Amino acid sequence: MENQAQLPSGQRAVKRFIYYAALGVPEVDLNDYRFKVSGLVEREMSYDYKDLISMINVDYKRDFHCVTGWSVLNVDWKGIRLSTLLSRSVPKPEAKWVLFYSLDGYTTTVPLEEVKREDSILVLYMNGKPLTLEQGFPARPFFPTLYGWKSAKWVTSMELIKDYVDGYWEERGYHERGDVWQEERFKGLWGRHSKKRPIL
Repeated sequence: MENQAQLPSGQRAVKRFIYYAALGVPEVDLNDYRFKVSGLVEREMSYDYKDLISMINVDYKRDFHCVTGWSVLNVDWKGIRLSTLLSRSVPKPEAKWVLFYSLDGYTTTVPLEEVKREDSILVLYMNGKPLTLEQGFPARPFFPTLYGWKSAKWVTSMELIKDYVDGYWEERGYHERGDVWQEERFKGLWGRHSKKRPIL
């Protein structure tokens, strides 16, 4: 039995991931796939899947927390530190947020300070194997301290921007940052520990 004491408030441990695809599962063609870093950077960069695989520089175990209240503990994640990709592109001083785009049209916004954390990564492998399509193949970001909706599956780019804009779930009432330890599930009047939910 998992140790519930290590879980953030409002979470329960489960054995397996529950997979969501709010906009449907896209088709992936690795011949066309690119991951781009753009926006408020000195150098826009584009990487194919082989480029990304060659850049892997982190392999760790961290828990995954879904905003709906379930968590999977001790998941093995392998990929590239997002700070490595940022250092190659050199963020401009006015950049404050990062908008992630996915193949299915999904978007989510993350504070640049969270993306810069050493444990924020672009995931390519989970539990020793390349991501499956339902897990977000070929790549997805992962932020251990943020709820799972920030870990956009089938990600194609991250755009550095100055001013906050809503992504898919943020537009529907979810929090701008989404820190799991602060229970930042919903915006504004929903607040911490509130039982009220946005209209979805």
